[in-house]
Amino acid sequence: MNFVNTHPELIGKHALLGASKHSWLNYETDEKIVQAYVNSFAAPLGTAVHEFARNRIEKRIRIEDDKGSRDALLIHLIDSKIPLHAFDLESVFVNMMPYVNDAIGFKMTPEVLLYYSDNAFGWADSINYSRNTLRIHDLKTGSGPVSMDQLMVYAGFFYLQHKREANLQKSKTELRIYKNQEVVVHTPTNHQIAAVMDKIIHADKVVDNYLMEG
Repeated sequence: MNFVNTHPELIGKHALLGASKHSWLNYETDEKIVQAYVNSFAAPLGTAVHEFARNRIEKRIRIEDDKGSRDALLIHLIDSKIPLHAFDLESVFVNMMPYVNDAIGFKMTPEVLLYYSDNAFGWADSINYSRNTLRIHDLKTGSGPVSMDQLMVYAGFFYLQHKREANLQKSKTELRIYKNQEVVVHTPTNHQIAAVMDKIIHADKVVDNYLMEG
């Protein structure tokens, strides 16, 4: 038998009801199948929302609570090939609006790489450091649990990378998470951030030593 691939566009992709993700065999209700379909777009939806937010922040275009702004977001999501059934426009919009407007108000820069080493780096959704104050904001679009530890690590990366320009002991840090239409604010002490920095340095050395030992 000659197996000819008549769908080259599917190379490298996995089906929702595929064999490698066979847990759907145990779904007892149609609702679980539908939910699995919606959940399969969680990552691309998050990417599309962050792209929209980044564009607005970079161009300093505030988001107004009106139909025009909602339509602009909707068009962007559709252009990003996110099915209408895979998101609640109002929830996405209301959660993103304060994130974008706050970032513009604080003159933040979106999607910034914070780098300590090839083992330790990450992308902050938006960040600003001025007048000895570090601000890091994170926009969450998923339904899973969140932890401020992620932003604490970002802060650690920042102070390690920019230790000549930003003195931790003379700085104040404010971290924010935007999720489920709520804003969670955390102002860690410099001692707490220093402890994270020590763990970053130690873990990085552990990885490097392991690689050197071959």
